[in-house]
Amino acid sequence: MNTLIHPTAIIHKNAQLHPTTEVGPYAVIGDQVKVGAQTIIGSHAVIEGPTEIGMNNRIFPSAVIGAAPQDLKYKNCSSRVEIGNGNTIREFVTINRATYANEVTKIGNNNLLMAYVHVAHNCLLEDNIIIANSVSLAGHVHIESRAVVGGALGVHQFVRVGRNAMLGGMSRIDRDAPPFMMIEGNPSRVRSLNLIGLKRAGLTVEDIRHLKQAFRLLYHSGLTLQQVLKQLQTFNSNEYTRYLHQFLQLSITGEKRRGLIPGKH
Repeated sequence: MNTLIHPTAIIHKNAQLHPTTEVGPYAVIGDQVKVGAQTIIGSHAVIEGPTEIGMNNRIFPSAVIGAAPQDLKYKNCSSRVEIGNGNTIREFVTINRATYANEVTKIGNNNLLMAYVHVAHNCLLEDNIIIANSVSLAGHVHIESRAVVGGALGVHQFVRVGRNAMLGGMSRIDRDAPPFMMIEGNPSRVRSLNLIGLKRAGLTVEDIRHLKQAFRLLYHSGLTLQQVLKQLQTFNSNEYTRYLHQFLQLSITGEKRRGLIPGKH
């Protein structure tokens, strides 16, 4: 293992690093940090515990993972960060641990976080997400799988970004972003279906046809949201419109949800 760890790195005696973990010059790895196989930690990166990082991750220079949250309610408790496998975490990314004991900030698998992304306390990022440069996620943000987040934007606390959604750069995301949609602007608005993203995700022509019908109901029919939700129940034979219905319903009824970003009309 020592051949893979630069002699200037500072590693706490209680840190658990797999023998195949690589650690670059001047990196600092603290107490209660656990790192899986084939993970590469770049120079000057700082990882504080309790933090668990899985396999095949690439952590670039000067990233800071597991630091105390920027939350005045935090009282030096044993909260955590958990990171899965195959993630790329670029330069100067910050990932804070959760606010209260036994809570977690969690990142799944195969995500790309570009330079200067900030992931605040209690965030949950699922899988195959791309977040471009200089994005700030406030506390308790939940981003579902295969979402794409454009650069230089902010996401308000407790916001949920639906699966396969695409957020345009420099937008203000202050409410829930529905799945399968393209959203941009300040104030942000739903502009269209994320058709390219849906095709890349493997949705069939029939799946996309159902989502197009749902989109027209939501944003071009003139119906109220409650009326649209009732009509979407007739689309239940399709898993994607069924999920869209569930997301919309929870956005307006779920605890600590902020409602929905509206359409452009």
